[in-house]
Amino acid sequence: MSSLAVEEVDAALTELGALVGSGSAARRSTAVAELFARATVEEQEWLRGLITGELRQGASDGVLLKAIAEAGAVPETAVRRAVMLAGFAGPVARVALESGEAGLSEIRLEVGRPLRPMLAGSAPDIAAAMASSSGDLALDSKLDGIRIQAHRSGSSVRLFTRTLDDVTARLPEVVDAVLALDLSEVVLDGEVIAERSGRPEPFQVTGSRTMSSSDPAAMRETVPLTTYFFDLLHLDGRDLVDEPAAARWQLLSEVAPAHVVPRIVTSDAAKAQAFFDERITAGHEGVVVKDPQAPYAAGRRGAGWVKVKPRHTLDLVVLAVEWGSGRRRGKLSNIHLGARDGDGFVMLGKTFKGMTDEMLAWQTERFLALETSREDHVVFVRPEQVVEIAFDGVQRSTRYPGGVALRFARVLRYRDDKLAAEADTISTMRALLG
Repeated sequence: MSSLAVEEVDAALTELGALVGSGSAARRSTAVAELFARATVEEQEWLRGLITGELRQGASDGVLLKAIAEAGAVPETAVRRAVMLAGFAGPVARVALESGEAGLSEIRLEVGRPLRPMLAGSAPDIAAAMASSSGDLALDSKLDGIRIQAHRSGSSVRLFTRTLDDVTARLPEVVDAVLALDLSEVVLDGEVIAERSGRPEPFQVTGSRTMSSSDPAAMRETVPLTTYFFDLLHLDGRDLVDEPAAARWQLLSEVAPAHVVPRIVTSDAAKAQAFFDERITAGHEGVVVKDPQAPYAAGRRGAGWVKVKPRHTLDLVVLAVEWGSGRRRGKLSNIHLGARDGDGFVMLGKTFKGMTDEMLAWQTERFLALETSREDHVVFVRPEQVVEIAFDGVQRSTRYPGGVALRFARVLRYRDDKLAAEADTISTMRALLG
């Protein structure tokens, strides 16, 4: 039987998120413990997934928007555009139910209210990213920083992350940069990144500015951020989301020339590859290939933006596996990854990404055959199975005993042609930190 109400959980998590300052870590720990103590076992499992971002209960954004359209008897396209401009689905659902399509058409971009950011698809290389076009394409430097949407109305500035969290108070130098622009009203899309001597710092350094509860002024001195913009969505009363990208970029170069992200426009694949190589050498993630004619498709991945990054892979060993939840219930899902360390193995992360249904079925049978013990929802296994993992980078970590962790790790394939003794070492991992 349920013991927690939705409103109660919402209030508890809101209070939890507001805990900052000295001693906040201990207070957060106590608050989480108290919340979980009032929950049933099933509720605890659900809360754990909600808090860690691994809920995976099947209610994807696409399903939710379809449901709103059906409930309100309105076109799904109208719902998608309204959510794009409103940022959140909740208010749009209310309008759809109460005012129908006419009400949805009244939802506009509002300065000071975040809208959903446009997202990029992926391509394995420059040639693939440029294959669909014979004309000019733009290549933006892909920065490994924090996505920022900047809203200014007069002397008021608000900054939002890609998840629409307000981080204005934590980024005073970004506020200063926006206030220094010669305009009255603007919405900008960009990235902030910590740099040293012209080279980017590790993502963790940049991330500390938006995630830390430390004093922003002090953090500004120790971790200064550089502000880059790559798109302009509104300017002095004029909405630009439906304008071609080239028109938006031209206006951006006029109003914020000192903050435009490094960019080239070309149809020459060789020049594009050279720019990509230069960006990688400079320490950046890669490039985003953009169609100059594309509108700003907020909240969606499409052909208008395509990211290209070098793919790193490692051969690692599975040390344990966790039982899945939601649609993966009854299957062994999240795998614990280990690198060789002397005669043993050291854990450096987990992943459930990249697994097909066939792979889940196979690995459930495989790892149950390798089982050595269990603890709660974790099945420990003999370190014999090698898995090839793709990842975007390596970062320092105090969470795992090896001191490093993989960023955006995903499974490519299981390697039955390799022995565990041939897996990559923790020394290889640490060397990738640079």
